[in-house]
Amino acid sequence: MNELKVSNDMSAFAVPAALDEHGRLTEQCVRQALTMMDTHGLVVLTDLLSDAEAKIGLDLMRQTIEDPDRAQCAFASETDNLYLRRDFCSLPSTPPVTRFAATLCQRLEGVLTEYCGRSRPLLEIATFTSYLGSSHQYVHRDPSGVISLFAAVEDVSDQQGGTVFVPGTHAFGGSDNQHGGQASELMEMFRIRCNWHIFVHNFRKLWRMRTDPAAPLAPGEFRDRVFSRNWDQHQPNLLRFMLGKNSQFSLRKLGPRTLWKLYRHRAALGERFHLVQTAPRRGSVIIYRSDLLHAGPDNRSPHPRHIFGMSIARDRIDTKYWHDGYSPHPMLMAEPLCLGDLLDAEPVPASPSVLDHRLRA
Repeated sequence: MNELKVSNDMSAFAVPAALDEHGRLTEQCVRQALTMMDTHGLVVLTDLLSDAEAKIGLDLMRQTIEDPDRAQCAFASETDNLYLRRDFCSLPSTPPVTRFAATLCQRLEGVLTEYCGRSRPLLEIATFTSYLGSSHQYVHRDPSGVISLFAAVEDVSDQQGGTVFVPGTHAFGGSDNQHGGQASELMEMFRIRCNWHIFVHNFRKLWRMRTDPAAPLAPGEFRDRVFSRNWDQHQPNLLRFMLGKNSQFSLRKLGPRTLWKLYRHRAALGERFHLVQTAPRRGSVIIYRSDLLHAGPDNRSPHPRHIFGMSIARDRIDTKYWHDGYSPHPMLMAEPLCLGDLLDAEPVPASPSVLDHRLRA
């Protein structure tokens, strides 16, 4: 998307994963990761999983995607799910899935327990798959009080739609006092500016897809993505945009006062905030605070993008807001799990490359 300046350089937020003899991140690695999280709101831990372990995660995701009775997510991209532009669905808490989740949590214990108590609930285990023709999500915040992670189970290219983050936009005590006491206002202005470009990008893309043989529109898809009255917060829906019915972005957010502020602060917005797109290599894990501004871009590649996701509460979350941002599988709802359960569960057996990785650390 050429209208927005997006950096693909994640080196400033990356920490090479180093494991101790117990298979956990070393103390030094944990300190580095926490510094990144506190400063920027996210950290990218490279090579946390071996190729063999990443393949286990990918196989689990494919098994779920191939299940016709899978539980699709209901919090975002519903229309993309309907027309198979995305496949966001929750994973059942079966023993194989739980072991894979436990492996991640146990390796990341030093980071996760800094924010989440052992009794905090597991909100979701999910697969986020994006196909050619998907929409670009609006820049948004997830419900606060959550630590989320994405595990790359295969290499993700820039064109496949790796998650875009706005570093430093997470909330913490005193964060409103940043940027001359205008942090909240400037962040919202930046979000509105980004989302205007995303709105236009999505609409132009849909118009081109009408005659594009690579990703042709299905019958009724243009209508549902542009004029539908159905609830979907991440579509260029003109009807809901004009009526102000989209909480992420609508005409209501573009009043004369807001437009004047966008013009007056245009230089400051460009200097203080920037978009960074992740293109993680297989085995990398991205951990981020849920209230960090971010978005899931569209996949502009013919190759599907597969990402394993998991979210753990770090505070009490009302059930209503839980379901606004997360879609737990019915199995997880019936038998809830907490962080302590995953820290005590049986992990995936360590592969030889992981054992060698520990020795080098």
